[in-house]
Amino acid sequence: MVTIVAKSNKKISCPVTATVELIGGKWKTIILYSLASGTKRFGEIAVRIPEISRKVLTEQLKELENDGLILREQYKEIPPRVDYSLTNLGKSLSPVFRELEIWGTENILKKTTI
Repeated sequence: MVTIVAKSNKKISCPVTATVELIGGKWKTIILYSLASGTKRFGEIAVRIPEISRKVLTEQLKELENDGLILREQYKEIPPRVDYSLTNLGKSLSPVFRELEIWGTENILKKTTI
């Protein structure tokens, strides 16, 4: 059994708990899902998630970058341009998001439209 030490310094041996520790929270999964369709700029992500404040989006993007799930690429242009994309580790979550999308469509969205 592998034990992972979480950011909170708790030892985690459950793979689901370890995954939720990494991508959990209100916004990280949605940000990652948004980036699954390709590279986006900060404003493009913000438009797809209108409920998130710019401050929280910035914080979440930094955490995802620090955790190795997204890549932040800054270009020396005027005006400055920053692109966000999934790393290989982030891309490896795509099948998980696809299954969440299918489950949500079949079990949540269909029930609310009946």
